[in-house]
Amino acid sequence: MKQDLNLELEDELFEHYRFEAGKGQSPLRVDKFLMNLIENATRNRIQKAAENGNIYINDVAVKSNAKVKANDIVKVLMEQPPFENIIIPEDIPLDIVYEDDQLLVVNKPAGLVVHPGHGNYTGTLVNALAFHFDNLPLNSSERPGLVHRIDKDTSGLLVCAKTEFAMTYLAKQFEEKTSEREYIAIVWGNVEEDEGTVESYIGRHQKDRMQMAAYDSEEYGKWAVTHYKVLERLGYVTIVSCKLETGRTHQIRVHMKSIGHTLFNDERYGGDLILKGTTFTKYKQFIDNCFKTLPRQALHAKTLGFEHPITKEFLRFNTELPEDMVSLIEKWRVYAKSHTEYED
Repeated sequence: MKQDLNLELEDELFEHYRFEAGKGQSPLRVDKFLMNLIENATRNRIQKAAENGNIYINDVAVKSNAKVKANDIVKVLMEQPPFENIIIPEDIPLDIVYEDDQLLVVNKPAGLVVHPGHGNYTGTLVNALAFHFDNLPLNSSERPGLVHRIDKDTSGLLVCAKTEFAMTYLAKQFEEKTSEREYIAIVWGNVEEDEGTVESYIGRHQKDRMQMAAYDSEEYGKWAVTHYKVLERLGYVTIVSCKLETGRTHQIRVHMKSIGHTLFNDERYGGDLILKGTTFTKYKQFIDNCFKTLPRQALHAKTLGFEHPITKEFLRFNTELPEDMVSLIEKWRVYAKSHTEYED
């Protein structure tokens, strides 16, 4: 029997997951819907959560066979607070490129998760910030210090707030698109145009819920704009600069794939396959070595600029490419010098 989520239950239960079905969502069993979205989830685990009355659609407890429809809000609530909301301070080194009494700019290494979440409850940037700094302000998602984020396997610059005023002031710049963010990416294929702009709506992929996708309609996502410029062509790959006008999840990864240039070794979007090149065994061995050299997507947040909340000075920070990307580029330069014939 369905049960309304009343105030008494809200006092006792904690929200572990919350998902909003897109406008294009066709009716789908809630257990299948959640399996597509929750990493490492099993159908048995989700069905048990439903049996225990912990799955809600639009604040009503449902069984595992209930259908999720367009615009529905799906929540998983449990008695204990989600572990990711309990921040454990950890002595993780931080590469701080700038710091004052209002903020700090960190150069995040690839592989470091930004904040705790399902499967990554410790060992994150937030855990490190909690160890090194006291009383950091919370953002809208109640994560201390974080103004914005970058993906786990993307390296580069992040600004973190140390005061409530700085948090609000910096977050507004990201929202109003007045901050400056430039990324360096290595993508598959020869990007023919020297520069260009990719515009689309970005939203959750309709079939693979672990991916985002580019759409023509606002029904399926949020407006996103990426400006790119070719820095160097190396035959089967191209080095590009990408400047963000907006900041959507996986924006560069989605936009470059949408124009036929998936990021090199981007496993989630198919860049860990040989998308351009020959069928020669030696070439396949070369690509395998490249994947080992850079075991992640080839993306680095190189430049970050914003107006300081107190001085109003526009600060711009730059960081060098990490060693794995430098080594990959050198491999491709050597290969390009000895191979002059390329596919389109």
